[in-house]
Amino acid sequence: MPFRTDAPRPTPPPALRSPFSARFSWVDVVVAAAVLVLLYLTLRVGQGTTVSFTTSRSTHVDTSVGRLPYDAARSLLRMFVALALSTVFTFVYAYTAAKSRRLERILIPALDILQSVPVLAFLTVAVTGFVALFPGSMLGLECASIFAIFTSQAWNMTFSFYYSLTSLPRELDELSRSFGFTRWMRFWKVELPSGMIGLVWNGMMSFGGGWFFLVASEAVTLGNTDYALPGVGSYAGAAIADGDLGKVGWAILTMAVMVIGVNFLFWRPLTAWAERFKNEQSEASEVQRSYVLDFLRRSHWPQLLGRALRPAGRALGRAGRLLGVDDRPLTVDRGRQRTGDVVFTVVAGGLILWGLLDLGHYLYDRTGLGVFGEPLLLGLATLARVAVLVVVATLVWVPVGVKIGFSPRLTRIAQPVVQVLASFPANFLFPLAVWFFLKTGLTIDIGGVFLMALGAQWYILFNTIAGAMAIPTDLREAMDDLGVTGLQRWKRLIIPGIFPSYVTGGITASGGAWNASIVSEVVGFGGTTLVATGLGAYIARATEHGDFPKLIAGVAVMSLYVVSLNRFFWRRLYRLAETRYSL
Repeated sequence: MPFRTDAPRPTPPPALRSPFSARFSWVDVVVAAAVLVLLYLTLRVGQGTTVSFTTSRSTHVDTSVGRLPYDAARSLLRMFVALALSTVFTFVYAYTAAKSRRLERILIPALDILQSVPVLAFLTVAVTGFVALFPGSMLGLECASIFAIFTSQAWNMTFSFYYSLTSLPRELDELSRSFGFTRWMRFWKVELPSGMIGLVWNGMMSFGGGWFFLVASEAVTLGNTDYALPGVGSYAGAAIADGDLGKVGWAILTMAVMVIGVNFLFWRPLTAWAERFKNEQSEASEVQRSYVLDFLRRSHWPQLLGRALRPAGRALGRAGRLLGVDDRPLTVDRGRQRTGDVVFTVVAGGLILWGLLDLGHYLYDRTGLGVFGEPLLLGLATLARVAVLVVVATLVWVPVGVKIGFSPRLTRIAQPVVQVLASFPANFLFPLAVWFFLKTGLTIDIGGVFLMALGAQWYILFNTIAGAMAIPTDLREAMDDLGVTGLQRWKRLIIPGIFPSYVTGGITASGGAWNASIVSEVVGFGGTTLVATGLGAYIARATEHGDFPKLIAGVAVMSLYVVSLNRFFWRRLYRLAETRYSL
């Protein structure tokens, strides 16, 4: 039979149909318009970051209510730039620590130290460098502020991703090896998807940590002059200093709108999208939903963007072959390994020892080594507060986090509420805290624990939620079929499933509590200031007075406490999670 040229051609299935074959709808127009508006606003707001700064312009904070939308946009821009930098840092740092046995011995303890160093200490050092890099430009102060926010975000995300790399499920590791993936493919196809849920939820928590230190990061000190960058944090700080409760209320309302808006437009779609990376054999009956994500999926732009970027992805994949294939040898030359360990230990230990000796010489010349005595004693008081906080937060938030993580419907309700609570800066509550402490007679030594909890307890809650969400649905259904409930369900399923994530949350909550002590042990409003006995108040006073020897001593002692706590307690739990409770 001759071939009929007029016969109707079969219609390809939707998955194989080119996006160009479908007509653009109003959804595509709305998405394109939204992207253009976002780019325009980013450029308009970004223009203010490169103007020249003067003392008269940068030390005064305009607290008129009409300035709040612009201040909110400036704060949002800093937060998202810091989040992007934190994500890149997480990939590089965590991957290097997980893949190099020798570098891991330095990078992970260094991460313990970095998360314990207060944001104020980072800011004090960073301002001078960035201002020298961009002299006379507001960009230097902006970079210093972004760097301070980065230091409140990066460590938590890095710990989470490092753990996901070191506890990769065995079947995924064997899959990568059996297919001979390149290391580039292994990272993007196996390792990153495996840790995506924890990374997204810890990114959300880290973003909240950035809000918590917003007031401190937007108030930059250079020499003897305090510069306040335009932002909600500096606005709230000025209102608190003036004792203006009305303007503090406007700042709180603006912060709440920002947090809820970012959650609805960014984090909710991201957490719903991350559900696709859950390692399970049966699909859950209920999944997280996002109206924004559903709307974007109706648009043709993602397909067009993916098609346009496909050649670049293939080129990167070919370039990634230079990194080698995932075929590490099963046997290692013990002699060469031992020699390399000795050389590495001598070189790294020599550099660290040289740095410590130089630091000790600096302190000895100015104040003497006795400067460490006071912060060591004050650190015991702060340590007690941190211990109480972690224990209480564990008992309260682990059951709540499991409940939220097991219920997508409850997650949709609880996520924005938790996000607002986690993102709420403690500084905004200082007026209420001062009034409450004076009214009830509660000392700041005890009340400071509640203020520290605002910046630390949420790490445990968010990681517990992420751990509960990552438990495969088929395991939960198997427990239901076997009738395992109550305490046995916790022992056999829930604790083993969430334990690795909880340990990550516990480490970051402990470090976050030490960091939060800087702003929680010194509480002021108007002309009233309450000071607690502790290491946080010691560092805050040293920062305020520009006393660098005491500041260095306080930061060093805080790092010593955090690293010791992690080494002797949290790391043991980490090893237990890797060897016994890895799914």
